[in-house]
Amino acid sequence: MSYVIGIDLGTSAVKALLVNKEGTVVAEASRSYPLYHERSGWSEQRPEDWVDATHEALRELAANENIDAGAIEGISFSGQMHGLVLLDGEGKPVRNAILWNDTRTTEQCREIERVLGDKLLRLTRNPALEGFTLPKILWVRENEPALFQSAESFLLPKDYVRYRLTGRRHMDYSDAAGTLLLEVAEKRWSDEVLEAFGLPASFPPPLVESHMLTGTLLPEAAERSGLNVDTKVFAGGADNACGAIGSGILSEGLTLCSIGTSGVILSYENDKSKDFGGKVHFFNHGKEDSFYAMGVTLAAGYSLSWFKKTFAPGESYDELLAEVGGLPPGAGGLLFTPYLVGERTPHADSSIRASFVGIDGSHERKHFARAVMEGITFSLNESVDMFRGAGKKVERIVSIGGGAQNPVWLQMQADIFGATVVSLENEQGPGLGAAMLAAYGCGWFDSLEACSAAFVKYASEYVPNQEATNAYVGLFRAYQQVYGATRELNETLAAYRA
Repeated sequence: MSYVIGIDLGTSAVKALLVNKEGTVVAEASRSYPLYHERSGWSEQRPEDWVDATHEALRELAANENIDAGAIEGISFSGQMHGLVLLDGEGKPVRNAILWNDTRTTEQCREIERVLGDKLLRLTRNPALEGFTLPKILWVRENEPALFQSAESFLLPKDYVRYRLTGRRHMDYSDAAGTLLLEVAEKRWSDEVLEAFGLPASFPPPLVESHMLTGTLLPEAAERSGLNVDTKVFAGGADNACGAIGSGILSEGLTLCSIGTSGVILSYENDKSKDFGGKVHFFNHGKEDSFYAMGVTLAAGYSLSWFKKTFAPGESYDELLAEVGGLPPGAGGLLFTPYLVGERTPHADSSIRASFVGIDGSHERKHFARAVMEGITFSLNESVDMFRGAGKKVERIVSIGGGAQNPVWLQMQADIFGATVVSLENEQGPGLGAAMLAAYGCGWFDSLEACSAAFVKYASEYVPNQEATNAYVGLFRAYQQVYGATRELNETLAAYRA
């Protein structure tokens, strides 16, 4: 029996999946690592923590008494996007990594907009947001000049771990797309952007496809992990790209809905010229010469976990949501906007805050719970609505994450999105996508589509209830009005927040 390993380097932990040729996850291991919040809005990690945790997880898999480590043919990666790892001339980090959820770079985003103007969207296809990598580079240069002076290159989180395993530096297109340094459509580092900010052409690493072989294990990495030195190591991809691969989102008409702490609507795209005007992200896919459009809800699952923690701390989610399915669309006239930590799509607004609208004396906790679920789904539907407005077909949506664990929510998604919603039998998210890239890279399959046919297993389907869908059309339009109506009020209330 042969195996591959998919490594998902997340924000709180690394998870490694051992997968056989049938796509069955036969073993998994995970290790957590700390986050550092030295100041409000800062979010950092030690790159060495990722390396140590990855080695430990790999060693646990390799030591499995039922597994021959020599039968593990390849490794690939999924990684948290945007995080900045600055390296000196010896390839050592000059400081902690600044992560995707760090918000210190607002001034640098405005600088990027001033310097590049309309070139920004034309070249990178994405707006300047605090989470992206270029603003972080500029922040370090402006605020830690001595450290920046010693930096000669940079990598993203998973690429640093892979570099420590192989001794070679690369970056795949799907992760590079989130740096604001890549010409997404042309698949090359942008000379115009690099020159505009005085960065040398040697600053970013060589670009590769996600399924490409980037080397084999260094002797010391093999010893630490318990794997053979000839184990193949493939580039891998960004977490959302790998999540799409692991959900079978590999052709037109297929869309992914992922509800974790944040929420994502991701739709496959063949046309590199498709223009969404920067309202949604447009990134390279982990599938060669393919792309995806993506909208983000910052507080998706977080809104429900906040509600549970605040109003039902001693109950399970099943208990909290037990009566939600008995309510009709609209939660008795109650509407929720999930702006607990701001919003990303379609409003890139870090200061807007959430609201319940329409509360009256008849409302019970079950109405509030349903309103939270509907509000999260309405926010995600903003992206679906924009995709359709740009001419995309959104007919079949694969739902993963917390929103796929509740049948009532899955039906709600189908009704609000106006599309068939499908759950997965073997949901493993980005880690499975990483394993699929390794399987394809090892030559097990002649395409990612063939790999998907073997690895991705669909479960239940939820078809829109036309009466509910009709009701949600009007409710969604009402939801869209709340942002503008509360924007000024939020600015006034901000002065009173602790």
